[in-house]
Order: sequence, then structure tokens, then C-alpha cells
Amino acid sequence: MTSVTTTDSSITIRLAAEDDTLALRRLAQLDGARLPDGELLLAEVEGEIRAALRVTDSAYVADPFYPSAELVGMLDTRAKRIRRQEISRAERIRTRFSLWSTLYQRAAETRPML
Repeated sequence: MTSVTTTDSSITIRLAAEDDTLALRRLAQLDGARLPDGELLLAEVEGEIRAALRVTDSAYVADPFYPSAELVGMLDTRAKRIRRQEISRAERIRTRFSLWSTLYQRAAETRPML
């Protein structure tokens, strides 16, 4: 969770929880759009959800009665960071698997003769 305080209001960026479902549906209705499925990041201003963005591809909904372009930009920046972290983890797993596979093959090829 990330919090930013401006001179006018406090902004919190966090992952959506199950408790946010009703507020997210309301936000999508205000925006006149479908609520994106999947993992969502939220931008809350003074405790009110003003924008939501899907982490995987940055699809979003936002409150059309609130200046939310900067909020969506902040959400997108955070989503990109999350995606990079996930890709890094996947790359590490692939590298380890490849290394283990190579070591296993070498061990199988060089078994001592009894």
C-alpha cells in the first residue's frame, strides 16, 4: 500500500480486496464501463475509491466527476512495477529450472559404473 498526501487530500494506492466489490461496481457504473476482471489496484482519495486499474494490462475505470487522470497515471506506474517484479520472479524460476535440468542430465550421463 502506498500513501501520498497532497496539500488538499490524502491518496492511497492499494490492491483491491473482496470488501471493495460494491464500491468498484458503483465506480464502473459511474464511468459507464465494465469493471476489469483480475487483480486491481485502487486509488483512494480521502477514503473514497476514485479509480481502479487492472495490473496485467492497465485497463481501468475512474470516477468521471473527479479529476482522475493523475490517479490513473499513478496506478499505471505502480502496476508496471508489479509486472516487472512478477517477470523477474518468473525469469528466476525458469533459470533455476534450466540449471537443475542441466545438472540432472549431466549427473545421469556421468553415473559411475559399478
